[in-house]
Amino acid sequence: MLHTIRRAESSGGHMEDIQSLEQSRGDDLQPPLILDLDHTLIRTDCFFEALILFLKANPLNLFVVSFWLLRGRAYAKQQLAHRVDLSVENLPLNEDVVAYARAQAEKGRLVHMATATDETFAKEIARQLGFIQEVYASDGTTNLKAINKANYLVEKCPDGFAYAGDSTSDIPVFKRAKQSLVVHPTKKFSERATQCGEVEKTFVRPDGFLRPFLKSLRLHQWAKNTLVFVPLILGGQALNPLAWTTAALGFIALGILASSTYLLNDLWDLDADRQHWTKKARPLASGKLKIVHALLAIPLGFAFSFAIAGALGSFVVLGFFFYLATTVAYSFYLKRVPLLDTAVLAALFTMRLGIGVTLVDVPPSPWLFVFSMYLFLSLSLAKRHTELGRHVEAGTNGGMSGRGYRNIDLPVLLGMGAASGLAATLVMVLYLTNEAFNANFYSVPALLWGMPPILFLWLGRIWLKCQRLELNDDPVVFALKDRQSLVLGVLLGVLFLCASFGGYVI
Repeated sequence: MLHTIRRAESSGGHMEDIQSLEQSRGDDLQPPLILDLDHTLIRTDCFFEALILFLKANPLNLFVVSFWLLRGRAYAKQQLAHRVDLSVENLPLNEDVVAYARAQAEKGRLVHMATATDETFAKEIARQLGFIQEVYASDGTTNLKAINKANYLVEKCPDGFAYAGDSTSDIPVFKRAKQSLVVHPTKKFSERATQCGEVEKTFVRPDGFLRPFLKSLRLHQWAKNTLVFVPLILGGQALNPLAWTTAALGFIALGILASSTYLLNDLWDLDADRQHWTKKARPLASGKLKIVHALLAIPLGFAFSFAIAGALGSFVVLGFFFYLATTVAYSFYLKRVPLLDTAVLAALFTMRLGIGVTLVDVPPSPWLFVFSMYLFLSLSLAKRHTELGRHVEAGTNGGMSGRGYRNIDLPVLLGMGAASGLAATLVMVLYLTNEAFNANFYSVPALLWGMPPILFLWLGRIWLKCQRLELNDDPVVFALKDRQSLVLGVLLGVLFLCASFGGYVI
């Protein structure tokens, strides 16, 4: 039987030539290869990609989508596809599946796509790939998934077909296929697919689930949350085990909250991250972590974090609320406002100190908060300077996508960042002369004079590396990996300990 092929609107083919070619192949050819799209050809889900873009335009659109879903998932997919501009060229591909399918097509095998994604997106992706000959997709009425897809493919390919899929919803299709291609399966899913019939090929997922998920939480960024311990130490509670226990619980809760906001931020920045030289490797941007897993983890993380905060006190909950509100505002809008974005980042660092004050109930120090704002403003400006400098070095015109900075802003960032670092050093000197020497818990306060020069050297190194474009785009991460920064940090710690407790030892 002849199969009438419509190449996916990119080939503009001659029907007679294709039919003749199909007839000449005979009956000994492999069955047509039918490829699923979401998490098979690409490492993401077009519905969730479109949903996030729609919510970015207006978070209240969630209610609109809910109304569409009442009319069916296929209808909701179609409405989203007509209202958002999804950059399909930036979607992460399953390179192993694409390479195999392309090789099969080059050998003369018919390669089609059958997907529950709306036909608008499916056809655009097929055009990008170039080797897909026909596209079967959801059309606003029928959601081409599970049993619907199985019945449709049996009708379109009565002589049999091979099917590549990745989820349990593909099991009904595997049962009707001559051969199955199993994409990135779990052990249980692989066993179920094998029971359905012959498995032509299995594409093993190289990264699994746990590793990308943990990476997306950015656990190394929890180092920033050690700021909650600073008020404890400066407030004279360093020998209080109860204070340490309370601060440790606050540290964990704040870490969970911060990781949840990182997931939210990465969801909001998917397209921009995919165009960034380092952020494109993030688990969500690269498709190593599924969007749906992030959507489930975010509310769970918020709930767990606030549950711990609630056990620590109402003021801690209030501090967490302000931290979360500021982070969400930053992710959704403020990070696109030049200079204000860096001030917000500095404020988030300072909020950690404020949370530390509420955790151990010590008097707040204005010196500490002012010092924190200047210090972390300098580091935030260094981060932006590095990102913008990379764009300039790469020859990118205009500036950074979604950030509001232009290439000509580099000198402004350099000047303001270096000035903020010097201001932080000056505030430390003023603190030493006006308050530290009168504090009761410093036994050898003269040793504190060694701290401003060390801080100056470290900030100077940060900005020197920044200007040379040798700095990682996150100065905190750079400091944790840079040997000289670690040495300076150890010296700061030793000086502080000696100033605090050296007199008792002597």
